[in-house]
Amino acid sequence: MLRFLTAGESHGRALSGILEGFPEGVKISREFIDGELSRRQSGFGRGKRMGIEKDKARIVSGLRDSKTLGSPISFYIENKDNTINTFSKDTLEVLNIPRPAHADFAGVLKYEVKDVRNILERASARETACRVVIGAFCKQLLNIFDIDIISSVAGLGKVSCPRKDMSIKEIKQALKGSSLGCVDRKKEKLMMNEIKSAEREGDTLGGLVDITVEGVPPGLGSFMHWDKRLSAKLSFALMSIPAVKGVEIGRGFEYAVMSGRKSHDGIYYKKGKGFYFKTNNSGGILGGISSGQPITLRIAMKPISTLRHSLDSVDFLTGKKAKAPVIRSDTTAVTACGVVAESMTAFVLADAFLEKFSSDTLARIKLNYKNYLKGIKY
Repeated sequence: MLRFLTAGESHGRALSGILEGFPEGVKISREFIDGELSRRQSGFGRGKRMGIEKDKARIVSGLRDSKTLGSPISFYIENKDNTINTFSKDTLEVLNIPRPAHADFAGVLKYEVKDVRNILERASARETACRVVIGAFCKQLLNIFDIDIISSVAGLGKVSCPRKDMSIKEIKQALKGSSLGCVDRKKEKLMMNEIKSAEREGDTLGGLVDITVEGVPPGLGSFMHWDKRLSAKLSFALMSIPAVKGVEIGRGFEYAVMSGRKSHDGIYYKKGKGFYFKTNNSGGILGGISSGQPITLRIAMKPISTLRHSLDSVDFLTGKKAKAPVIRSDTTAVTACGVVAESMTAFVLADAFLEKFSSDTLARIKLNYKNYLKGIKY
């Protein structure tokens, strides 16, 4: 079983993580990991902190000569902007006013504290930097088996980009030189205008992100138990990302308004080609199991919760109405959310892959995988 744990506060000394269950023998590129962290900090509409922090992962254990040992992999990412002290009192002002749409209000009630900082520091989306490192390890494992993952912005504010049946190769080509990560440059220009307008008004924007995965073999996941379904695991992982409020698999909510005759994917067979589909409305997952088709996902991200124009709130100490504090924020982070979504998708697929082709070593996993494909003649 593949699992990970993260720790750290947004303005603490560092973020840290542990990845357990990763097989022995996988060659890891440090440059790829740092490149993924850089992608997370990119995208038109990001805030000033992205100019302060240049994230680099420091791998502490689990590797020798760039290859995984099979032991737990641990790492940390230093915070340049660190103001929280672990043993001595810091100089940060106490915050008594919860910010709407953040974890502040519910967190203060849950942990019975008055200082909102005790909540916001851990609830911050900065924690997702650790997830990107985890995802970078998982992507490098999946790439060995020609499994590739990419995200693209499908909507931002009032501008949406219609679904297009594109291969990952075509998506990557369309994204070259993009500032926002949208495959349609005309739509991207409109999205960027939306961001500029929101920034002028001190407002924020959310949007939609498409995630596409190619090369996934049939048979990952299971319908035998509710928590083994690949669709359920992916939905859980994607919904765990801060600000994500919705997940679709395949046609998702569009599927609900289509008739069965027009929506369900017919199955075909041709000698020399084998089984195939002409459509992929199910998004590559049938009954909680991968079908061998590309896995297509879409997530909805809410607007950034911190605005330059303070929203209405209440002072916890006095009970009087107040304005929420303004803390440094982005105008939008939809592009970055896509990178985090890729990472969570990679983690879930790597876990399902290792469960199916279980072994402690990469060499044995390769053998199990090869024999499986021979057995199903896929």
